[in-house]
Amino acid sequence: MSHRNVQELMKKHAISIKKKYGQNFLLDKNILMKIVNTASIDEETLVIEIGPGLGSLTEYLVAQAKHVLAYEIDTQLIPVLQESFQNQRVTLIHDDILKRNIDDDINELNETFSKVIVVANLPYYITTAILMKCLEESQRIDTMIVMMQYEVARRITATRQTKDYNALSVAIQYRAKTTLAFKVPRSVFLPPPNVDSAVVVLDYYQTPPVPIANEAYFFQFIKACFRQRRKTILNNLSLALEMDKEHLREHLIECKIQPEQRAETLSLEDFSRLANYFFQLNEVNR
Repeated sequence: MSHRNVQELMKKHAISIKKKYGQNFLLDKNILMKIVNTASIDEETLVIEIGPGLGSLTEYLVAQAKHVLAYEIDTQLIPVLQESFQNQRVTLIHDDILKRNIDDDINELNETFSKVIVVANLPYYITTAILMKCLEESQRIDTMIVMMQYEVARRITATRQTKDYNALSVAIQYRAKTTLAFKVPRSVFLPPPNVDSAVVVLDYYQTPPVPIANEAYFFQFIKACFRQRRKTILNNLSLALEMDKEHLREHLIECKIQPEQRAETLSLEDFSRLANYFFQLNEVNR
């Protein structure tokens, strides 16, 4: 779909771009095809598209997938999508993805699929919320191919001992193998955003790579470790756990962690070991 076609569609349906939904319509055909090729979609695949907008990406997804389940929150865009994809293998849900039970919606289709893939150009302002919802709540999704702000993409795929490595990196890498597939310039969007984007692939682990005693505690724990990035693990955890530093120092050493280390130096395995240790300690002291 060209820049001109997008503008014609918007004029025909009196569509205005809404900042509150973080709308930036992707125009470049080559980028659209690259996203679809990265997704490795076949005729037995269910694709979940979040925020199809005017349907530029949806056109390519429908051509290759068995079915497309699309979530669109913007009331103005629903008639355009219905007109463009009537009588095709598209189920359009007019709702906020964050309010839906994705697996229930998949089951409602009453079809069998070899794999379920999320393909989406995510609104910048709710990227993390959508990622965590899909990773934490769905048992049906296998892979996500999602475009997001380049800065966030770098954090999600960051490795330890890098400046981009943070609590989000650890939380997502506990759920999925992450790969930054390619960068996308801001110039291929209407309107152009203020920053560049990137496409990230998240391949779900069937079994998490590390054992976790309590996931809710684990996610809170890693946030606490990174709360003040320049502070040591000892300082961050002493505040979060409300524990005397000398006792905490002993516990950290027992877990084979140097108290003066910073969170960015710890691996996923380190965080797993620490979180499990302090969770059990907390249970014992209750």
